[in-house]
Amino acid sequence: MPKIAIIGAGSVVFTRRLLGDVLSFPSIRDSEISLMDIDAERLEMISALGERMAKDSGTGARIEATSDRERSLEGADYVITTIRVGDDDAVDRGIPQRYGVDQAVGDTIGPGGVIKALRTVPVLIDICRDMERLCPEAWLLNYTNPMAIACWAISDATSIQNVGLCHSVQNTARQLSEYIGANLSDVSFWTAGINHMAWYLRLENQGSDAYPALRAAMDDPQIFVKDPVRFEVMRHFGYFVSESTRHMSEYVPYFRGEPGRMERFGLAPFDVGARAQQRRVDSHYQAISDELASDTPMSPQRTNEYAAYIMDSMETGTPRRVNVNVRNSGLISNLPEGSCVEVPCMVDDLGVHPSHVGDLPDQCAGLIQSNINLHRLTVKSIMEGDREAAIHAAMLDPLTASILSLSEIRAMMGEMFDAQPEYFAS
Repeated sequence: MPKIAIIGAGSVVFTRRLLGDVLSFPSIRDSEISLMDIDAERLEMISALGERMAKDSGTGARIEATSDRERSLEGADYVITTIRVGDDDAVDRGIPQRYGVDQAVGDTIGPGGVIKALRTVPVLIDICRDMERLCPEAWLLNYTNPMAIACWAISDATSIQNVGLCHSVQNTARQLSEYIGANLSDVSFWTAGINHMAWYLRLENQGSDAYPALRAAMDDPQIFVKDPVRFEVMRHFGYFVSESTRHMSEYVPYFRGEPGRMERFGLAPFDVGARAQQRRVDSHYQAISDELASDTPMSPQRTNEYAAYIMDSMETGTPRRVNVNVRNSGLISNLPEGSCVEVPCMVDDLGVHPSHVGDLPDQCAGLIQSNINLHRLTVKSIMEGDREAAIHAAMLDPLTASILSLSEIRAMMGEMFDAQPEYFAS
């Protein structure tokens, strides 16, 4: 049985999902699962949960908990990264908001995404350097954002086989089936772009084009209000996009720049105080504590996360198609070579085989290109230690550039750097 290392396993809710997935597949349910985190309390909780799930489900999985990353990685066949490095909403979203840039999440692009990348991606590269020594043939399955920047830098800096995993494509497919009143099992799609901005180039219901039904659904006010940003983008650009209304609103300059516009599209301003309180009172964490205290057996529940499906295909040869993030080696011909793209891929016992997509519609490629400009400069900043490149990246962010002057952006980024001296020396 393979060894699976989960680095950042203290993300207890997400790791619980991953453990349930792994334990539900016969090909990997008896694996050695090494849970690694630097937070001892969270690591203790998730390891206890993993041991309980393995025992209650009757599997032979061996659960290890360690704060030693090298120990966790040694001999691994698969490495799943779910790390968080110095996440600080008061900096990542709070400082930009004071300047007028109200980010929805701030973990992918924008000033928050740039700063998060500069803190996080060097650690991911360090993990890959350890993998090159300790498990050079292992596959890295990365869930850590900012996904496109991280996978681009990892592919440039290391030899590790890697893919970036997200659930936005499969979750959106479920939502689309609901909007058009179809069974999810009858819906098929061909989706490509970048992480959080992949386009449903084809959408079919029982083999017939489902876009007419989706456009009709968009004209129903009760359905439109469920996803106003994405429907508005589809109305003007012709295709539905993979990320949620809330998240999509920060990747383009059309929705968040003015309070009245935000209200019209149902977008709430970011509340630093409420977010801090939410983190102090972690209901998910408490729910897992309660679950551990209960005598109710824990049975693994399979989710739609791709990681376990990929590992099962690699172990058994069962072919599957997944949408994952990979290096653009001519896959999307009107996006830059070497950038990170999200495309359909076939997976089997020989690995991950990306599909050639060709050109995206020009308008869709254009929206993506404005995001890739930021990706490229942030990767440059990370690889060359060039702070000026990071400032240029923020200057090219579509939302930020629609609100602030160049000098204001420079001042904002300076504040963000200064607020985290443990990561960014003067």
